[in-house]
Amino acid sequence: MNEIRGTLPRPDGVDLAWAALPGTGPAIVFLGGFRSEMEGSKALYLRDACAARGRAFLRLDYSGHGISGGSFEEGTIGAWLEDAALVIEAQALGPLLLVGSSMGGWIALLLARRWGAERVRAVIGIAAAPDFTEVLMPAEFTETDRATLARDGVLRRPSDYGDPIPITLRLLTEGRNHLLLPGPIPYAGRVRLLQGMADPDVPWRHALRIMEALPGPDAELTLIKDGDHRLSRPQDLALLVRTLDALPA
Repeated sequence: MNEIRGTLPRPDGVDLAWAALPGTGPAIVFLGGFRSEMEGSKALYLRDACAARGRAFLRLDYSGHGISGGSFEEGTIGAWLEDAALVIEAQALGPLLLVGSSMGGWIALLLARRWGAERVRAVIGIAAAPDFTEVLMPAEFTETDRATLARDGVLRRPSDYGDPIPITLRLLTEGRNHLLLPGPIPYAGRVRLLQGMADPDVPWRHALRIMEALPGPDAELTLIKDGDHRLSRPQDLALLVRTLDALPA
């Protein structure tokens, strides 16, 4: 496998880590979720699938994620969107196929809106979570949580995936600059959404809201009855690759 790894400095000096496979296009770009990293199981499974098919593939860590520089608590949706755009523009010229997991699904749709269907040929969302800072996270806050946010500017919430997650007031307020729902989302390219119905973080009905917001005719939603948020089981990963293979090259 001829994977190339490197870092790309942002204008402020923060280094963004990336890894790329050369191959045929459209280049497949994996955009990870909130607090995830490019060494996760979905990113690596996709990398191996792309290597076997001779497809170009790019994965990256946003600032404050994985091995990239910067502080997670200073991050925002807008900052991570620009991180992704910067790396993609440097390492994946030409047409793209964006695969976004959770928050990465939001970022993928924002990039698709920005660059249009001529550049972004398709988007695959895995438990895609556009607007989660506005409609999903706040719905779970208690009055004590809200008071803590107002007083301290940060709330540290327990997580099933590791250490407590710092949720900053800045993250929530800045996220309002990038809301996509209820739409319409001005992107007419192909969209494929994979959503677990047992997902405790992104309710499956959120995927229906995304579908309703997409004006293009070529959008499909696949619901996995017992699927969780990560969708990283062998059968989930196989479904992801089948979905990718079914899209026109």
